[in-house]
Amino acid sequence: MADVRVLAGGEAAGMFLHHTPAPEGGAQEDTVRLPRGIWFPGRFIGGTACMLAPVVWCVGLLLRYLAVRTAGFTPEQLAWYEGQPFPAYGQLAVFQASPGLTTAGYGCFAAGAVLLCIAFVALAGIVAVRAPRLACTGGTLVVIGLFCRLYWAGVDHTAFQLIEPLGLERATQLVMADYTDISYGPLRVPITAAFALYAGTAVLAIGAFRSGTFGTGRLVLFLLGGSLWTGALKESGLLDVVLSAGLCAVFVPLGIRVLRDTVPELRSRGVLAPGRRPLRILSW
Repeated sequence: MADVRVLAGGEAAGMFLHHTPAPEGGAQEDTVRLPRGIWFPGRFIGGTACMLAPVVWCVGLLLRYLAVRTAGFTPEQLAWYEGQPFPAYGQLAVFQASPGLTTAGYGCFAAGAVLLCIAFVALAGIVAVRAPRLACTGGTLVVIGLFCRLYWAGVDHTAFQLIEPLGLERATQLVMADYTDISYGPLRVPITAAFALYAGTAVLAIGAFRSGTFGTGRLVLFLLGGSLWTGALKESGLLDVVLSAGLCAVFVPLGIRVLRDTVPELRSRGVLAPGRRPLRILSW
């Protein structure tokens, strides 16, 4: 008769590990019986966030990149901006030359950060079924880290609003005079949260791989997408756009599966989630 027991250590409260009797000469399989009920943030919200978040994030980076390329700078001006210690000099000039495109880019980037909070929570919920400690730790650190993006979005917007009343030269002087302190934030909270973002991405990626949620292909794309710069008034390059497109390849198909209720770990009908697949070096 099959043996059913609660997972040890309280790692997955309410879930049960079901040992299926092994066929003669075969290996025993473990499956996780899920509790009935709803999971946070829910199938519709979680799936929609997984689909929209990386796309909005990628569009924001693309618009910021295009704003630089369409600003009409001469090669000499571009060389001067690239030679400065911080990209803020060039970003302030880009806003003056193309305020609409720059605002749209920075706005989409901030909206993408908000939506990614929900998407990462949904991903952590999937991973937590088989790797609860890694999912909880990684998901928490990532959400904490994404808050620093909103702080810097406020810094960016404030800096841009100084240009019209003060002029580009004076606004640049004011911003750059205290750029380091402004970028690090009060009590260094934003810059500290940025480290949590990088650490959480790595931990959650490991959990997703160990749980079988990601193969090595999605693991690499996820890690690369989480390596994006942090700070105020940063320039978006073509490589940043490409790496964010990699996050789309990871999250969008997952969001579709969540919306269609085909992710066994999140289904609420008392079904059996299949046992974890063996880890492979080459997998998607």
